[in-house]
Amino acid sequence: MKILTDEDFRRIRAVRAESPQDIREALARRRRREVIRGDGRLFIIAADHPARGALAVGSSPHAMADRCELLDRLAVALRHPGVDGVLGTPDIIDDLALLGLLDDKIVVGSMNRGGLRGASFEMDDRYTGYDVPTMLDSGVDFAKALLRVNLDDDGTAPTLAATAEVVTAAARADLPIMLEPFMSRSVDGRIVNDLDPDSVMLSIAIASGLGTSSRSTWLKLPVVDEMERVLSATTMPVLLLGGDAGADPDDTFSSWEDALSMPGVRGLTVGRTLLYSNGGDVESAIDTAARLVHPDLARPSHS
Repeated sequence: MKILTDEDFRRIRAVRAESPQDIREALARRRRREVIRGDGRLFIIAADHPARGALAVGSSPHAMADRCELLDRLAVALRHPGVDGVLGTPDIIDDLALLGLLDDKIVVGSMNRGGLRGASFEMDDRYTGYDVPTMLDSGVDFAKALLRVNLDDDGTAPTLAATAEVVTAAARADLPIMLEPFMSRSVDGRIVNDLDPDSVMLSIAIASGLGTSSRSTWLKLPVVDEMERVLSATTMPVLLLGGDAGADPDDTFSSWEDALSMPGVRGLTVGRTLLYSNGGDVESAIDTAARLVHPDLARPSHS
């Protein structure tokens, strides 16, 4: 289902070249909402993968490379009433603002993208996206930082220090910030995340202690085995991440549904699994996930 037109993309390109101040104005005039409202749960669509050079989805190595296609899929998602917001780097958020797709949605700003996929410096994940002052100035509602901890890589140390600084800055500004922690290691030249329960619990412990205050900190966690035990490691609000889609979407949705019922879980932050669903029906995939997060969401009326 196509929502955006060639004219929409021509307009974005024209604004970026001829009147870039319109981006600031579009962000300033968007209609904002409270982060927590209604049932207190959140469904956030993640679209911050491209800036890390992570363009692959499943067997397609360049699935997210086409920006116009990505924006169209995001438009499908954001028009659903059960989608509370979007997570992206400034380039994505600016495009969505110009398209008028951010009204009454939570905007989550992705902060660190320096540790590019496959780079020799991948674990030195410097903060090259949003910073806290810019998010406050632009009306961004929430911050997000990936935190991969590799005990065998010196690049982890500056990443930890930089993350502590942004957690402190977010707390001072009363800006909620979600940390996405992993214990990571190199396997055959690739960085992989350890997804066993003990490793996830260790990553939670490390992330939770960063910064001079934890009052603004949320966690973005994978759905793994023994999820109830994993969640016992924190009192912080948790959003579940989607990860890559499995072979059976029904199994994926079922695992999310089970985890969403557990204490402390406040919702989902999912990207590629839904935007590039196995069946190709973005609208249906988004609707299914939205109703897992918001079970009381009204069904559309049919005349």
